[in-house]
Amino acid sequence: MPLFGIDKNNLKEIKEKSFDLERDVQRITESNLPEIFGYKFVSTEVYLNNLRIDTLAFDSETNTFIIIEYKKDRNLSVIDQGYAYLALLLNKKADFILEYNEKTNQTIKRGDVDWSQSKVIFVSPRFTTYQKGAIEFRDLPIELWEVKKYENNTILYNQLKAPNKRIN
Repeated sequence: MPLFGIDKNNLKEIKEKSFDLERDVQRITESNLPEIFGYKFVSTEVYLNNLRIDTLAFDSETNTFIIIEYKKDRNLSVIDQGYAYLALLLNKKADFILEYNEKTNQTIKRGDVDWSQSKVIFVSPRFTTYQKGAIEFRDLPIELWEVKKYENNTILYNQLKAPNKRIN
């Protein structure tokens, strides 16, 4: 959907620009996690079991960890990557608690976290038709967020929602 600027009574289309690097999307998102998602930043580039998590965040409202992954462009391995990270989170709870405690200088315990609310968020300019279709499953712990950058220094984050008719 095009974005327009208003000049008196005339509309002028604001052109979309691509991100130069995946890291650019990551930097701007991490710097603004509370404004975009309402989450607390915990850590960047978390390495566990030969996997690298781009951003680890914490949702203080639901007391749960959120893993955020960035893609510069369309990527075929999003849903399977999401499940691998969720499995890592649930199998290595102590490592995530330690990461939180060390990076935030605050203390939480395993029992303080609602692990059932954990999820993975993918942020990318585009997703495939199959990925968009996959979020139609009820209670899927994976969210897709499109991010678009425009020539007037505007950025749009848009969560892709499943249609009202979801697969049970």
